[in-house]
Amino acid sequence: MTDEVTPGAGPGIGRRAALCCAGTAGVMLLAGCGGDDGEPKDLSGKEVAKTADIPVGGGKVYPDTKVVVTQPSQGSFKAFTAVCPHQGCTVGTVSGGLIKCPCHGSEFAIADGAVRHGPAESGLKEYPVRTEGGGIVIL
Repeated sequence: MTDEVTPGAGPGIGRRAALCCAGTAGVMLLAGCGGDDGEPKDLSGKEVAKTADIPVGGGKVYPDTKVVVTQPSQGSFKAFTAVCPHQGCTVGTVSGGLIKCPCHGSEFAIADGAVRHGPAESGLKEYPVRTEGGGIVIL
């Protein structure tokens, strides 16, 4: 491989530099798919949501704490990690009874975090919760 620049093409970078940059960009893009979201820190005893903010049959993602809280049926609240087990992206939305990951399309049931659509092969980790004074607290 050479660092030749095509004559008459004006100023530019050589082929080797262009390939190097393209390779680096590809690695950065792939690294972005995995994210650096990791599992949340210990949330025991922490209020992660207000009951009034969680719709029946839906839920809400809390990216700062990496938790998604759902209400599959009236008065029944669930909390799961918001980190997708496929490649570590943070799930993005809750709709139609599903928790959805925007990175690769995995979907999880709001009632138990089970995989409903891959590529994820395992479900979302569930955290036990209790309601306390209008809040949802991780046990």
